[in-house]
Amino acid sequence: MALSKGDKAPDFVLRTKTAEGLEDVRLSDNFGKKATVLLFFPLAFSDPCGKELCGIRDSLKEYESLDAVVYGISVDTPFSQEVFAKQNNFNFTLLSDFNKDVSASYDVLYEELLGFKGISKRSAFVIGKDGTILFSSASEDPYVFPDFDAVKAALS
Repeated sequence: MALSKGDKAPDFVLRTKTAEGLEDVRLSDNFGKKATVLLFFPLAFSDPCGKELCGIRDSLKEYESLDAVVYGISVDTPFSQEVFAKQNNFNFTLLSDFNKDVSASYDVLYEELLGFKGISKRSAFVIGKDGTILFSSASEDPYVFPDFDAVKAALS
């Protein structure tokens, strides 16, 4: 069962790929500064994931107005995520959980999906400035998106 509202968010360092190269992103760097929205998604380049993340791209200003930073997280490599982000003009950071440690620590890792082992479940977590989870949603069905109105409400 995924981590719940009120739990302390496990800190992590994940990598992203930018034009400058690989960069580390640490969750706790946001603590005391901004809320954080973590969106775990199963696979880059899949239609449902593209649809979900394009929706975030198109509404990112709403999250920014709520003083939040948004990260998309999958078990894809940072190199494939970079291409996925460029193709879709994503305006937020994608983080690679290639080793699957963060998905496991948030308990949002499928044992098997589509014949593949260890893919992130479609999930959303809102983490307050103090590092506490304010909202948690994890779906067993990869086609069911989080309730983004509830995500935004948790940021208000």
